[in-house]
Amino acid sequence: MNKRLSLGFVGGGKGGLIGEVHANGARLSNRWNIVAGCLSSNPKKAISSGRQWMISEDRIYTNFKNMALKESTRDDGIDAVVIVTPNILHYPIAKEFITRGINIISDKPLCINSKEAKELVRLKKKHNVFFGITYPYSFHSMAKQAKAMIQKGKIGKIRQAHVEYFQEWATFISDKNKKNIPWRLNKKISGYSFTTADIGTHAYQLLTYLTGKKVKSLLSNFYVTGQPKKMEDTAFMHLELENQIPATLMISQSMIGQHCGLSIRIAGDKGYIEWHQENPEKLIFSTYNKTKQILSRGYGDFIDKSIYPFIRMPAGHPEALTDAWANLYISFANGLDSHNNKKDLKKVSYYPSIDEGVSGVEFVEAAIESNKKKKWVKL
Repeated sequence: MNKRLSLGFVGGGKGGLIGEVHANGARLSNRWNIVAGCLSSNPKKAISSGRQWMISEDRIYTNFKNMALKESTRDDGIDAVVIVTPNILHYPIAKEFITRGINIISDKPLCINSKEAKELVRLKKKHNVFFGITYPYSFHSMAKQAKAMIQKGKIGKIRQAHVEYFQEWATFISDKNKKNIPWRLNKKISGYSFTTADIGTHAYQLLTYLTGKKVKSLLSNFYVTGQPKKMEDTAFMHLELENQIPATLMISQSMIGQHCGLSIRIAGDKGYIEWHQENPEKLIFSTYNKTKQILSRGYGDFIDKSIYPFIRMPAGHPEALTDAWANLYISFANGLDSHNNKKDLKKVSYYPSIDEGVSGVEFVEAAIESNKKKKWVKL
């Protein structure tokens, strides 16, 4: 590929966090130019945000349907659109752009229920578009190193796995004031789950990605441990992976002292791997009755060669979450190039596809059902 791909955004303007995060990752990847956007449902904010992003005036939109129509008819129209809006809008926006033949990169969750998810899969196939889901944590280079070591048998056969994701930011937010409910606590906007849909999907994806195992069933318990809310801010789950491998998943956004505490531990019959997102350049590895090794990101002999394309700096020069986002957008660009050139997708390097988006939605629904019925639920 001898030129950058063109990218548009729906959502992500002033006052939001995740839009800038996506944009910075895309820019750092050196594979995308951000050329169009409907950055807010508020027309004034959409225009001011577009100017702040230095988007040309004729490609700053105040309505996503108008954006889809105009970009689909331009000779230099966008190669893909990024959807970074509240959950309830993911489906209608994706549907609009898919039917216009525009490729999709969507924030998670894919949508708010499996009915919508299945329809998006149908539309994707009908219109033959590319569809990626943004799960960035699995694009830290040492998370990828962990997967490579597991695949090559460094810990042997997986016997158990444990993933957790703890934050504190929702401790003191509530939905008591009906005139000012945060959108993530509003079922009409975010769907029927708060924390499980928000960060539980990240934990679930990291677990299934690193282990290479699907979750067959789960037992979930929802709690509110911060200020009163109608939806959960904490959840604890027992999982059973393929081959009857036991696992746990614990999440909370009301755990004081925690900021972005995503951690995973995987034990096999020969060894053990542990990785923490807040210390992403280190990977802990050990075998039975041996001293734990702390492996550092870099270009050492222990680093799997498949990881090299995702490393930007030598050891001692820190990389961070922005680099993981850039790696994610590189993978999307590679996947889209292959899609456009009709290459065998089995030979394309990994990117999170719509299938993982569907799996995430099904996970949230199963967790809701299990909590309600107080029993194991199959996925």
